[in-house]
Amino acid sequence: MKTVNHWIGGTTVEGASGNYGPVTDPATGAVTTRVALASAEEVDRAVRIAQEAFVSWGQSSLAARTKVLFAYRALLDANRDAIAELITAEHGKVHSDALGEVARGLEIVELACGITTQLKGELSTSVSNRVDVSSIRQPIGVVAGITPFNFPAMVPMWMFPLAVACGNTFILKPSEKDPSAANKLAELMTEAGLPAGVLNVVHGDKAAVDALLAHPGVAAVSFVGSTPIARHIHTTASANGKRVQALGGAKNHMLVLPDADLDAAADAAVSAAYGSAGERCMAISAVVAVGAIADTLVEKIRERAEKIKVGPGNDPTSEMGPLITAAHRDKVASYVKGAAAQGADVVLDGTGYTVEGKEDGHWIGLSLLDNVKTDSDAYRDEIFGPVLCVLRTETYEEGVALINASPFGNGTAIFTRDGGAARRFQLEIQAGMVGVNVPIPVPVGYHSFGGWKDSLFGDHHIYGNDGIHFYTRGKVVTTRWPDPADAPAGVDLGFPTSR
Repeated sequence: MKTVNHWIGGTTVEGASGNYGPVTDPATGAVTTRVALASAEEVDRAVRIAQEAFVSWGQSSLAARTKVLFAYRALLDANRDAIAELITAEHGKVHSDALGEVARGLEIVELACGITTQLKGELSTSVSNRVDVSSIRQPIGVVAGITPFNFPAMVPMWMFPLAVACGNTFILKPSEKDPSAANKLAELMTEAGLPAGVLNVVHGDKAAVDALLAHPGVAAVSFVGSTPIARHIHTTASANGKRVQALGGAKNHMLVLPDADLDAAADAAVSAAYGSAGERCMAISAVVAVGAIADTLVEKIRERAEKIKVGPGNDPTSEMGPLITAAHRDKVASYVKGAAAQGADVVLDGTGYTVEGKEDGHWIGLSLLDNVKTDSDAYRDEIFGPVLCVLRTETYEEGVALINASPFGNGTAIFTRDGGAARRFQLEIQAGMVGVNVPIPVPVGYHSFGGWKDSLFGDHHIYGNDGIHFYTRGKVVTTRWPDPADAPAGVDLGFPTSR
């Protein structure tokens, strides 16, 4: 059986704890790999190696860093398919979706390639007599990244390329459910010329996470995952004196006004709700239909959802793959099975779905729930699966109030032809990312990603300018030099003249 070990100091390091976790193929349910689970002692070793590497990497030139990043970008581009295959094998998402994940990660690598302009400081001359003031940004040291299973390549690439471009060293603790992509990313970084110890991958479970949060050598922690864990990460790491950005869960809404193009809205709802099997924090999980268009919209969504083919991620005809684990599949199914008792109309029931010849896979079909109540479990909780809830309101104002009452504030969208309504929505809605006729408003790399309320803990969003500020700290220098005219007689500090 394949074993995924740690990547520390630019090479593979076998696990020393004796503990291993299983990695399954979600399409078959079979355990295909085991992953080493690090002890606190192994985490300590990785931190110490990263600290040693920071001594020189933190002082390296921008030219040296960008040379590595440009080479890394080329290697990632050449290895897109290989990385996507690793994602499909361990996460289960279809190959085209995995390729899209790699492409979105590449955007941040490209942003990091241009770090020379992002790290430019400021200068004010003659603020007083012969006094100049300048502002610069410097790296903060060893940074840890703790990333989720749903995007095993993209989310790590939202973190470490910017962190190392800013001069930090990095320890990645990826999800133990699909660890292979992280090692591949680190190997390619070493191949691109990154010095040993600058990027390290330590696999593990809660013990490894707790060790990183407590370690005095870790200066900052980046996290993406569920809200309860994000809150714990933020509280614990902050108490240990670390800078923290912790992105939590979501319940993203799509408000559909009566004047919207309902075909476009239905297409968007199906893509945003069921893409990547709903296992993404930017999935649309709640459609809010305003007025008399609700029945028509629900029927259009149902027609499209029924045609989606669910199957193995490595089958080119599959449009949606399995869920990550059997336990998660069963939890998602429980929301659908309990929906009717809590007042919802079950338009589509995807529970019980299976694929012939792969019955032990973590399969579930697409579910659509109508007339969902705001006090029901299916609405309140982040299901993280292919379940779309439809809620109904009579007016725009009621729809906005419903959305703003949610404890989550990650992303939201409005579908309308009315520019005035769209403008009101983007100003009035309480969420960090807003789409206008765009169902999944994930910002491009040079804008920052992050939500409000229980979807973000910490002061900085991820990547973009916020990411660069998170991975650096500012310093202000006030300077006064004597003027050459003040020098003692006989000393001339100016350029020699021709006379």
